[in-house]
Amino acid sequence: MKTAAAYIRVSTDDQTEYSPESQRKAVIAYAKQHDMIIPEEFIFTDEGISGRSVKRPAFQKMIGTAKLKPAPFDVILVWKFSRFARNREDSIVYKSMLRKQCGIDVISVSEQLSEDKTSVLIEALLEAMDEYYSINLAEEVVRGMTEKAHRGGVMGSQPFGYRAENGKILIDEEQAQIVRSIFADFNNGIPMRKIANALNDSGIRTKFGNLWDNRGIEYLLRNVAYLGKSHWTPEAVKSTHAEKLSEKTIITDSHEAIISEEEFAQAQERIAELKRTHIYKAHPQHGKPFMLKGLCRCSSCGATLVRSSDSGLQCHRYTTGKCTVSHYISFPNINRMVIEKLQEDFENPSFDISAFLKQQTAVKPDTKAQEAQLGKLRQQLKRIKEAYAAGVDTLEEYKENKIRIQNQINAVQETVQKIPVQTITAEELSAQLKTAIQSALIIADSDSSEELKNEVLRTLIQKIIFNRKTSQVVIFYQF
Repeated sequence: MKTAAAYIRVSTDDQTEYSPESQRKAVIAYAKQHDMIIPEEFIFTDEGISGRSVKRPAFQKMIGTAKLKPAPFDVILVWKFSRFARNREDSIVYKSMLRKQCGIDVISVSEQLSEDKTSVLIEALLEAMDEYYSINLAEEVVRGMTEKAHRGGVMGSQPFGYRAENGKILIDEEQAQIVRSIFADFNNGIPMRKIANALNDSGIRTKFGNLWDNRGIEYLLRNVAYLGKSHWTPEAVKSTHAEKLSEKTIITDSHEAIISEEEFAQAQERIAELKRTHIYKAHPQHGKPFMLKGLCRCSSCGATLVRSSDSGLQCHRYTTGKCTVSHYISFPNINRMVIEKLQEDFENPSFDISAFLKQQTAVKPDTKAQEAQLGKLRQQLKRIKEAYAAGVDTLEEYKENKIRIQNQINAVQETVQKIPVQTITAEELSAQLKTAIQSALIIADSDSSEELKNEVLRTLIQKIIFNRKTSQVVIFYQF
């Protein structure tokens, strides 16, 4: 008896044939006819999501589950191949990965294929027809939206300050007052970060209930919707940024303005001036390696310190207006502080060795094979129980199989218990940790590349808390 997973996807619910429930019934019926069990946790459903969408959380969860060892199911059942992938390329990639790496096949319960080689051609033809239908449908949708944009119709959700009602865009006066205040403050010289912090401190949230940050404030300031205009770009349907306008963007007068032309123009001029003034910050070296990359944390909010400029680090949340305490520090200073702390911990250890000792003594390095075998046996035990619950096996068959598998589990567990646990004394572990710190010190305080320094430190250090007020660092080791 095989264990199966089911993937169900619908983009609309206007056709009963495509509904989640109808797909589910068809897949379960197929599984029963072919001696398969579908556990409830292996039914993955994406509702209201187009097959052409990259973001399919249930699909990605199913693929991640399929990669577990041992494989939790033997086959994936779909109502149609068109439910499975966005296009033929994705279909080939995922099916090949599932078959070769996981030993899992994908079966369409309504497009059943034979076992011979011609089935490969038939399957490709079915997928090509589905892809053509999907592309053609997308083109029709874009054509309809373009016509609607030309007429000044309501296009999607409305920005902060507006609401849609009976096909019209109306001003939400309470939010509109906040929009006017944001434009006024910005045009009077108040920084975006300070505006965002003030809104957050007042309990005011974005349209979607999130905290404000620099990006959100700039997005609002550059949105032509506040001039009473709707905009839509046919070739950029997926764009979510109102400032991304092109020569093909359709702009129409569709509703009442919140901001005057003069106020809006003044804000655009100030944004442009700020970008010219701070152009040096838009350097191409954010991905450049440095010794403490990914290791340092803000003592106020716990966020990672990231490259703020070519000369130093800053709290990531502070740069987006979500942390109120600056933790800027130059690379030479933070590197020096960490090296000095490593030296101090090497000479006079201030960390609790007992936590490392407990971690070390709990490890049984030679039981990986046995643990994998136990995992497979427990999976088999689960499957026979499900087979009995589904009425596939009789009570006698279930009891016989359960006893057989349980005896195998007991035998493997006895083998595991006989493997001696490796132990280490606190003195031995302390000596090993000191040696590791010394090795890291040699590399960190050398002319080695920043990438090598970072790689070595990451093997030893879990995180480094930097306290801006005291100008101190605390190192948390992993060993």
